[in-house]
Amino acid sequence: MRRARPGALPRGTAERALTSVEAGADFDEYEQDVPEQTDGRTPERELSKLWHITLSVSGAEAPLQEVRRALEQLAHDHPFLLTSRYANDHAEIRYWEEARDLHDAAAVALRLWGEHRQSAKLPPWEIVGLEVIDRETYHQRVAEGYGPPPAAPVGVHPY
Repeated sequence: MRRARPGALPRGTAERALTSVEAGADFDEYEQDVPEQTDGRTPERELSKLWHITLSVSGAEAPLQEVRRALEQLAHDHPFLLTSRYANDHAEIRYWEEARDLHDAAAVALRLWGEHRQSAKLPPWEIVGLEVIDRETYHQRVAEGYGPPPAAPVGVHPY
């Protein structure tokens, strides 16, 4: 048995491994046994929603091979990443995020680049754009021919 403080890294490990988390019980819209309030009404639950995120970053030029490798590592570390487009001085990342509301989805998206900067060896670029839209709006835009097309070529691609 290994003795260590909770959350401590095993010996010889440089960084923590990322794990995936299943969608919360509130994600599905199925009915559960919810206790009634004293006035006979059922309390409303806040359901998680899917949000389509487009994160744009840019900065000083970096070698294309390093940018591609870093974005591929980010896609490996963040399994919900749909597609990335990149050049030597900017990139765009698109993915789905589960969150209670737009504010939560935007907060998570704004932390993505910084939190993975060291683990994925991302360029020291800054976030220069963020779009967060709900799933219905995303599908409506695609159906009407507006906005970004569906991320058909999933993966990391040059512009």
